[in-house]
Amino acid sequence: MKLLVVRHALAGDRKAWRSKGKDDSARPLTGDGRRKMREVARGLAELVAAPGVLATSPLVRAKQTAALLAGAFHLEAAEEVEALAPGEPPQALLEWLRARGRNDLVAVVGHEPHLGMLVSWLLSGRPAAFVELKKGGACLLDLGGRPAPGRAALLWLLSPAQLRHLGR
Repeated sequence: MKLLVVRHALAGDRKAWRSKGKDDSARPLTGDGRRKMREVARGLAELVAAPGVLATSPLVRAKQTAALLAGAFHLEAAEEVEALAPGEPPQALLEWLRARGRNDLVAVVGHEPHLGMLVSWLLSGRPAAFVELKKGGACLLDLGGRPAPGRAALLWLLSPAQLRHLGR
């Protein structure tokens, strides 16, 4: 199984959103974030085949990012997965991944520092983040036959600018 890990695109300013008394989980992508993510999604579609499963964090900005990815890959809506919410332990997503069976490619959309911790743990087996994804950035991991901490191989890690270049 391969795992495509994508950080959500540019969202509105967190402090400004909170100053209006709004829940951070409802903070949407900006217009610029949507535009750039469409290019990123086209770049990802050049690099990998359509995933068998596309999952997203329940937060609005991640769901909007996943919808743009679904469009580029000609997929139906993404599956909302609580294990991709900020603060959830990496083990929760690992259990979800194992339940996906033998999908060739699974794509997930989430947040930092959660995704960096997840990727680092899958690569090294250690609970310390050494990978950071920029907003709209992505990486591809080879998880082998049965996903486990410390057994993944990093195939690539690309910035949003690199992905947008591929999508042009």
